[in-house]
Amino acid sequence: MSRLVFGVQPVREVLRAHGNRVEGLWLIEPMNPKVAGLERLAESCGVTVQKTSRFELDRMSKGGMHQGAAALAPELKLLDHAHFMKLIGALEEPATVVILDGIMDPQNFGAVVRSSVALGAPYIVWPEHGSAPLTPATFRASAGAVEHANLVRVPSLPPLIHELKQIGFTVVLLEGGSDTALEAVQLSGPVAIVVGAEDKGAKPRVKKACSVRAHVPCRARSTPATRLSRARWHSTRVGRQPRASVIKSE
Repeated sequence: MSRLVFGVQPVREVLRAHGNRVEGLWLIEPMNPKVAGLERLAESCGVTVQKTSRFELDRMSKGGMHQGAAALAPELKLLDHAHFMKLIGALEEPATVVILDGIMDPQNFGAVVRSSVALGAPYIVWPEHGSAPLTPATFRASAGAVEHANLVRVPSLPPLIHELKQIGFTVVLLEGGSDTALEAVQLSGPVAIVVGAEDKGAKPRVKKACSVRAHVPCRARSTPATRLSRARWHSTRVGRQPRASVIKSE
């Protein structure tokens, strides 16, 4: 089953990640330089370009901000609990995992995915129920980072958190009211960072399962992605240097 992706950067990352598996590509005519760059990339990937009008793109994106580009991409592959644990267990170097508990807004969900990939944490875990759906708005908010992430949807978070701790993970809950600063937490081994819901934070069972609760300096009304970005900055202060991100904003 394919999915619609729109926006210059999301479409660019779709082409980079999936190449000739992209089932359709629509670009506005006349093209601006950024859209023309997508046409050249598509040609190098062997993807046929269909030139169309702004009206048609507005219709396809249902009024979304398409920036003159839309693509029909392969369905995202989701890992289940067992496959994720097998993948994580086989890694030779310490991994960073981001766990989302109750992020309901597609924009916030996508922004957190983008921050996670930038953090060097391409493993994104969330529960089956009580989370934002994967929609074109999510793909666009991620600026294409969702194409490079390992997406994991599980029935329940506490059992997975317990299993991660059993194989040596430190599971850190980002919580504004915590007395512990993130920079005071030892993050030299494998780490899972838990980001709670926009309004209520993480659920009680998830909080109880975590190894430690910590805060990062943020504005009073920060978003989940802002908290994760600040966590990224603090992680460099304690020896976990994130890899450079290939995702750029438009």
